[in-house]
Amino acid sequence: MLSDHELAVTAAEAGAAVVRSRFGDDLARVDKGDGDFATAADLEAEAAILAVLRAARPGDAVLGEESGHSGPGATGRTWLVDPLCGTLNFASGTMAVAVNVALRAAGRTIAAAVADPFSRQLYSTRGPLRPCAHTALVDLNLDPPYPNAPAIRVARLLTNPAFEARFRPRVLSTTLALAWVATGRRAAYLTDGDVAASVHFAAGIALCEAAGCVVTDLHGHPVTPGPGGLIAAADAETHAALLALTHE
Repeated sequence: MLSDHELAVTAAEAGAAVVRSRFGDDLARVDKGDGDFATAADLEAEAAILAVLRAARPGDAVLGEESGHSGPGATGRTWLVDPLCGTLNFASGTMAVAVNVALRAAGRTIAAAVADPFSRQLYSTRGPLRPCAHTALVDLNLDPPYPNAPAIRVARLLTNPAFEARFRPRVLSTTLALAWVATGRRAAYLTDGDVAASVHFAAGIALCEAAGCVVTDLHGHPVTPGPGGLIAAADAETHAALLALTHE
């Protein structure tokens, strides 16, 4: 029987295989409102992931980005599934996407995996994870909404001379960047919005926490439900610098 960590990896790989196979296809789109949409690849990848999870853990609940809540949930455990993080990238022919699978129980993430379908790299809370800030690359999520505006706007860092002097911004538009923070490819990642227990962010946050990164909301507080946003940094010094810059 697969452990929860092994199951998260297996499910993420199943979704990644679908995403990879559908890249470049002329895919039907499902309008989700406010400029958001899903493609047939999102739906098919989520179906593949759910099939793996349901076969192995029939008593668990699942929250999928496309299919919503399902499963009995009798165990008090919920799998969070984002089958294709970076749909607009994918639909535009850009290979910057992630497949996120996380297991939540008792208010915390206990297993998670993030798959990069195109590099075929798989990141999980079982590692290996080695954060490092030496790249000075900081990913900024510029997608709305911005619940902390006007007091805090992540986008302002792009024109802040102190930020420019120390860091180099990147805009990946997928939470794959959180896996890169956990493995030393990025110094930090910042986003606004409600990220706690989110299908988009749960797996990536779990990776960063497992790696020993400094993970807080945009105010330096623990990440909790609500529009607090996120700073995930490779080390305390990098986190402190970015926290100060966001509040200038």
